[in-house]
Parts: sequence; C-alpha cells; structure tokens
Amino acid sequence: MSDCLFCKIINGDIPSTKVYEDEHVYAFMDIMPLTKGHTLLIPKTHCPDLFEMPEEIAANLYKAAPKVAKAIKLAFNPVGMNTVNNNGAAAGQTVFHYHLHLIPRYDETDGLKVGWDSKKFEMDELAGFAEAIKSNL
Repeated sequence: MSDCLFCKIINGDIPSTKVYEDEHVYAFMDIMPLTKGHTLLIPKTHCPDLFEMPEEIAANLYKAAPKVAKAIKLAFNPVGMNTVNNNGAAAGQTVFHYHLHLIPRYDETDGLKVGWDSKKFEMDELAGFAEAIKSNL
C-alpha cells in the first residue's frame, strides 16, 4: 500500500534499524521504544489488522516471533517480555499495518502498564459466548 508507513519501511523508502528479515516478515527497532530492545515484527504483505490477515501470513509472522524474541533475550537478558498488538482504532492502533511489539521487560517500573477491570459472567453466559464464536469458525 503506497501510503502505509510500514510498507514504506519494508520497501526501503523510509529508513529503519533492521533486526531480522526473511521472505515473509520484517523486524526492526521501534523508534519510540519503551525499553532497550523494543522491536516491531510485521508481515511484508500489507494487512491492516488481524481481522484482515490471512492465516498463512499469520503463520509466517508467528513462526518468526520466537526466533526474534529469543535473540532479544540473549542480547539483553530481560526478566520477561510482553508481546503487544493493538488491533483496530478502538484498541489503540495508530499504524494500520499489523505489527507485533516485542517489549523486553527488566522490572515492573519500566513504564508498561497492562491491566483491565475483569467482569464476572455466569457459566451459561460464557457457554453462550463460546457457541457464538464457534458458530463463526
């Protein structure tokens, strides 16, 4: 897609600090990282979000994710790692080319706050939710 920031990075029109590349995916350093080693992993095929991503593209992307994550772990020895994707504007997505953040964690005070207020549903409600999802697979 000609106006996509990440497509321009893949094509070399915008510079990036490449970490990994194969025929399907591209990984590069986030220019506004949360922590040392914060890396973005993207498919080379433009997919705005997970909803529009074909299974084969997802398989290739997630096949590379452990490889890049392990390299980050060996390079920087974090105590943990968050993998984060904001899928859709309502979820906070700002660049509409699917991207997976690999964020090494060094302690609980490094700036990432992940949490939510859980809701309580009855088991029959959960079963209904599951049926609704299964009927669309």
